[in-house]
Amino acid sequence: MNTVCIVGASGKLGRYMVQHCLDRGYKVRGVCRESSVGKLAPFKDRIDILPGGTNDREVIKTAVADCDGVLTVLVPWGRQNYSTGTAQAVLDFARPDARLIFSCGWHITRDGLDRFSNILKWQVRFARWIGFVTRILDIDDQVEACRRVFESDTRWTVVRGSDLEEGESQGLPLWSKHVGDPILGSNITRRVDFALFMVAALENDNLVHEVPAIVGCQTPSARTHTASPATEPDRRTCGQSNASAQK
Repeated sequence: MNTVCIVGASGKLGRYMVQHCLDRGYKVRGVCRESSVGKLAPFKDRIDILPGGTNDREVIKTAVADCDGVLTVLVPWGRQNYSTGTAQAVLDFARPDARLIFSCGWHITRDGLDRFSNILKWQVRFARWIGFVTRILDIDDQVEACRRVFESDTRWTVVRGSDLEEGESQGLPLWSKHVGDPILGSNITRRVDFALFMVAALENDNLVHEVPAIVGCQTPSARTHTASPATEPDRRTCGQSNASAQK
């Protein structure tokens, strides 16, 4: 891995990913809206910044050219197919052998085997209603974006984040194939560690065509379900072995 493009680099998650990539010695290209370029000021002498909408196909075409990996934050803003446009542009213009990592929430499902809590189901319904009334977001656009990723023959991974909090890094999150696994019960991850998982996935081929749902490695559910022999087959760490994890 040499050059990495971060689509949505100016957001909180994006800026953490920028730092993690620089820590690994990667060359970084960041894409963000022109109005948000100032948020990347701490990195301006160390990364290339391409201002523009993340769903602007020409901007993405330029940004991902010759990149070994692309980290994409799928944000469901507005009602103009923003997430879908972003994902499709990355899929269309990234190198065929590039590693593509996308971020979304737990509500995304690939095989229909996830077990969503009533609270999460209510939150998704509420978000859909708020989006319809205010026109400021579109959850179904993010769902469609991920569907297109799933159907792609590129080297993709879709990382599904739990609820997020700020704070010092606790280490690489744990993950499961399906929401509802007891190890995910705490439903919280440090945002800096969500970014860490995204970046670590770039060089983990075991995650190609996987849709990991993650949780902080120091949360109560993670500690409980890794302190004794594992009973769930989907428990994983990203790029690490765990004596109590079963693959």
